[in-house]
Order: sequence, then C-alpha cells, then structure tokens
Amino acid sequence: MRIRVVNPNTTAAMTALIGASARAVAGPGVLVEAVTSAMGPASIESHYDEALSVPGLLAAVAEGEAEGADGYVIACFGDPGLDAARELARGPVVGIAEAAMHAAALLGRGFSVVTTLDRTRGRAWDLAARYVAPGACRGVHACAIPVLSLDADPHLADRVTAVARLALDQDGSDVIVLGCAGMTALCDTVSSRLGVPVIDGVAAGVLLVRSLLTLRLSTSAHGEYARPPAKDYTGALAGFAQGESAKSPVSRGSRAM
Repeated sequence: MRIRVVNPNTTAAMTALIGASARAVAGPGVLVEAVTSAMGPASIESHYDEALSVPGLLAAVAEGEAEGADGYVIACFGDPGLDAARELARGPVVGIAEAAMHAAALLGRGFSVVTTLDRTRGRAWDLAARYVAPGACRGVHACAIPVLSLDADPHLADRVTAVARLALDQDGSDVIVLGCAGMTALCDTVSSRLGVPVIDGVAAGVLLVRSLLTLRLSTSAHGEYARPPAKDYTGALAGFAQGESAKSPVSRGSRAM
C-alpha cells in the first residue's frame, strides 16, 4: 500500500516533519511518500496563498498517479484543492482538517481548533461547517505564530498548550484539534499536559486513507468527482489541460471505475 502525503507549500523542512509523523502511524506494509509541492507559496496563511498552492498540489497528485500511488493525504489544514484532487486520483484523497475534525467528533461532544494566525480562523470555521454537525466545533483559537516560525520557537509547546487550555475552558470542549501540519509533532506533548485527546490531522489522515484502501473503497466517479471534462487551458496553466490529447503532468492519471 502506497500513500502519498503532499505538502502543498514549498518548504522541504516542513515536509520532513510531516513525513516523520505520517510514517510513525502508517503501520507495516504501508509505504509513505512525503512530497513537497514543486510550485507555490512557502507557507499557506491566506486565501491568496491557498489558491496559488493548488496547481502544485495537483501536479504532485498527477505524478503520484503516474507512479502508482494508492491514496493521498493533503497536508495543509485549509485542505486546499481537495475536491480537484479527488477528480484526478484513482484512490481516496483526504485532507488533514477533514480527517482531524471527523476523528475529534468521535471522541467527545465538542472540539476546539488551535491554529496559527488569527486570519486563518475563518477558513477553519468554513471547513467545520462542511465536515461536522453544527455545534461539534465549539471554537477556533489562534496562537499568533506564523507557520514558518513554528519550528524555530523554543516555547512552541508551551504556547500551544496555553491556548488549548484556554480553549477547553472557554468553549466547554472535550477534544483539541491542532490546526496546522507544522504542529504535528506536538500532539503527544499537548495531550499529556491537558489530559484530553489532541488530534493531529496528518496522522489521522494517513490512517483514514489506509482504512479506506483496506476496505477497497475510493472516491465515487459517478457525478461531481468524475474526471474533469476535456478542454483547452491557456497561458501558464496550458499544461493542466485534461483529455486524450493533453500533454500534461496533470493528465496522466486515470480513475479506476
């Protein structure tokens, strides 16, 4: 079983951290490939960043299709390009916010998200509205730490723990969801300090993809997630055209029906 974990930003150090967390839970017989997007922003902290991260993500998925990947995890908490990636991939594609929120909803009556910058809170709320029942997500709290500063902050675990403790108290929640792939290594530390489940979406995403593959399940191609219709693309996106005649790094995969 081969699971490709795609970091949609271009920071290789973050990919290494993500890959280590993914491999720690993958289990025997699972090959985890952690890959860095070849194009896009160094970190994803705005709608602009997220939009421009999607072409690189789709190219990484198409590459995985050509190389025989069985399933994919999108390792950014905004789940950029999730729907588009499902149109390209033969196997299941899971976003880390999606996986973490679903897991959290199974472990308590309500959860809180602890993320990086305040400006990203709205996106987390949008995803919670899509993924879980109303009221399951009880709060989204920011640590005011830029993504690229996470690995350089010697007090990161203390800061995240403090915000998470405040979230539990203010929101009346039972579970904490870490709202950034760059926080993946903090899960056990924060959980042990607070005495509640703390969900890392990278680990949850890998295990969810593995479970779907074990069940021989993949994204339905019946309707919305069918292959994109063939048409021309122009300019810098010309190489992303789909169809039989497309000569493109994102046109080589074919969905198993």
